[in-house]
Amino acid sequence: MSQVVLYGTRFCPFCTAARRLLTAKGINYQDIALDNDPALRASVMDKSSRNTVPQIWVGDVHVGGYTDLRQLEVDGHLDKLISTGVELPNGGSI
Repeated sequence: MSQVVLYGTRFCPFCTAARRLLTAKGINYQDIALDNDPALRASVMDKSSRNTVPQIWVGDVHVGGYTDLRQLEVDGHLDKLISTGVELPNGGSI
């Protein structure tokens, strides 16, 4: 099973929604707060090429934000990605 990492902030509604989705599915994830660490936030934004939160990785695959995570779930791809860590046909980024 691939490690799931969520970079987010405490009061972001999309971060909260992503946490709820992962928790509801019983997916263990590492929740890394960016609220008080501007250097880490800048690093995550540089790595993801996005300036929004949350930013979610499954193993080495950058999923994107909550909307991307939710779409993976709707399309039936999230469980496979979590269990195998295999990149999706489009390269892993939604």
